[in-house]
Amino acid sequence: MNYNTRTKALLLLQDGTIFHGKSIGIAGKSFGEVCFNTGMTGYQEIFTDPSYFGQIMVATHPHIGNYGVHPDEVESNSIKIAGLVCKNFSFPYSRAGADKSLETYFIEQNLIGISDVDTRALVSYIRDHGAQNAVICTDDTPIEELKRLLAAVPNMEGLELASKVSTKEAYCYGNPLATYRISAIDLGIKTNILRNLASRDCYIKVYPYDATFADLQSFDPQGYFLSNGPGDPDPLTQVQAVTREILQTKKPVFGICLGHQILALANGISTYKMFNGHRGINHPIMNLLTGKGEITSQNHGFAVNREELENHPDFEITHEHLNDHTVAGMRMKNQDCFSVQYHPEASPGPHDSSYLFDEFVQSLQRN
Repeated sequence: MNYNTRTKALLLLQDGTIFHGKSIGIAGKSFGEVCFNTGMTGYQEIFTDPSYFGQIMVATHPHIGNYGVHPDEVESNSIKIAGLVCKNFSFPYSRAGADKSLETYFIEQNLIGISDVDTRALVSYIRDHGAQNAVICTDDTPIEELKRLLAAVPNMEGLELASKVSTKEAYCYGNPLATYRISAIDLGIKTNILRNLASRDCYIKVYPYDATFADLQSFDPQGYFLSNGPGDPDPLTQVQAVTREILQTKKPVFGICLGHQILALANGISTYKMFNGHRGINHPIMNLLTGKGEITSQNHGFAVNREELENHPDFEITHEHLNDHTVAGMRMKNQDCFSVQYHPEASPGPHDSSYLFDEFVQSLQRN
């Protein structure tokens, strides 16, 4: 391939702003909400994270693709981002364990991307103007036509996406002879969450997003898990209702990200769309129970209303984000139920928060 003769491409934001670059992946158009991730490694895990479904990902790290891809470094069975925007895309790769280039992976997975973009300027613009819908175009569609098409794309606020990434059929993960049994609601669950639970002597049955409480209870679990996932939590009213039934059992409950938001909504605590969201592997969190700081992996565009949470008689805030003091964790005062707005299963890291899985297993031991 002659890298200097690649097709021209552009990124058009909903407000009409245009960034120019060159095509990577397949040709065509891709629509989604543009957001940025500040991680310096782990791009394959990011691209396959179901929580990114419907989003065009801007990589702030200038080099993407330099270590290729590896079959074990995925969080789901396919790429979930709507498109990639980056500065320098590495077509050759260098790593003994890799089995193909990122370019080959993109073509196999039908991903549209754009490189050679001034990502520093783009990220600065998003920080000032907020997350918004955008389109990557590599096929010379006229700007006015792109604007018309982009105007028809629904906004992330109010958009239910968990059904797009949830499993269609229930399945089991781990050792059937494990000590603990967990029923998990799949709203876009990451594979490394299941690995972390299974490594702690848990056998997990993963249910579709629209599973009933009777479905979850049929596994005779000692505890319940509410997974991460994409989109707005507010439209997921059935999941919220099932969560209220789960809480009536008084069995341990653990929620991550979208699961954290669902837990709040199930208890009358509202959520809201953030201006930019938190995405990266370097977000500082304070554990208010221990006074210890944690560097965390995050990926969310919605958050729990802090004032409502503080005024709720049954909940307390356990973790807060040190950059903006948003709610990063909460727990119920009267039973073993807690959740966090970040990813303790982070792969490739950091691993500061993996203790949360241990705390969940300890709550299973108590019940």
